[in-house]
Amino acid sequence: MFKAREPKPAIDEGRGQHAPLPVTILTGFLGSGKTSLINRLLRHPNMAGTAVIINEFGTIPVDHDLVQAGSETYFQTTTGCICCTATGDIRASLHDLHEAQAKGSVRIVERVVIETTGLADPAPIINSLIAGGAPAMSLRDHVVARRFYLAGVVTAFDVISGRDMLAKFMEGWKQLAFADHIVLTKTDLAESDQDLADLRELNPSALLHDRHSAEFDLPALFGSAAYTISGKIEDVEGWLAIERLSKHGDHTHDPNRHGAEIEAVCLTHDVPLEPAAVETFLHIVTSNVGSGLLRLKGIFALADDLQRPMVAHAVQHRLYPTLRLPEWPGSDCRSRVVLIGSSMPKRQIQDLFEVLAPRARRKRGQSL
Repeated sequence: MFKAREPKPAIDEGRGQHAPLPVTILTGFLGSGKTSLINRLLRHPNMAGTAVIINEFGTIPVDHDLVQAGSETYFQTTTGCICCTATGDIRASLHDLHEAQAKGSVRIVERVVIETTGLADPAPIINSLIAGGAPAMSLRDHVVARRFYLAGVVTAFDVISGRDMLAKFMEGWKQLAFADHIVLTKTDLAESDQDLADLRELNPSALLHDRHSAEFDLPALFGSAAYTISGKIEDVEGWLAIERLSKHGDHTHDPNRHGAEIEAVCLTHDVPLEPAAVETFLHIVTSNVGSGLLRLKGIFALADDLQRPMVAHAVQHRLYPTLRLPEWPGSDCRSRVVLIGSSMPKRQIQDLFEVLAPRARRKRGQSL
């Protein structure tokens, strides 16, 4: 998906025609608040010229409709976890940006931000962007190596559910260990100040930032100096080396699965749904603590106001307050919801969601 308007020449006289562009990886586990940071970034007057690439887990994109990208923003969405598909997808996305710039179809780009899926292992993504990392496999890869470089890794950390995540998922540890900056999110909802000693021990070189502090300086996280692992724990260098030795031949990858256990359940409805029915669905699928749910995100077309869709978020069994958007963010006006988890009752979730549509159809038919 691309969003670009009002094309201008792609050459930045300040940078020079061939100066490489800094790339920052924005990572963090499921529900850590990455999309909120992207939205704040795009609204900041000092961050004009930011190109955004969002990687979503699952075959049905939802996050791209929740990012408030302006008409002048270069914006691309990929589905399927990029760390599972090795280096090809990220390099392809950056090459697409390079081609768009060369054709003058996008405004001048000053920097690139890649938001990873919450399940991403940063190692293969970083290896695809640093010198001495994953080898170039084509002319496209050589072009990307000349035009882009990794400038930093920013990791969002949910202070409420983050430690529970760290106890279960190695990806979360890696996301923190590779970071230059760790952004603490949901501190406004935390009941007490958090002990951050474990985060400092895991990554003593990272700078910690409170997302809700009055002094929080978001643009300062996205610099232009080249990324380095200097000062990070020894495991970081080992993870990169192991990843380089791994063979990533062409293979078929299920975009709705991450590893052997975690999968995405992607659901859609083409008809408007009753608000009460959607609220019931959300309550049922999030209230069972042992259901295996890690993340839910959805946008719903509701029968009481077809022009104002409802957005829903949940992290594990915590359902956050829903909200209504003033309008549909794109041309796709279907209800779409993605549930990500391990050993979820997939069939029951699908059946529960399916019964919402017949109710909506019956009610609409009765009113005609």
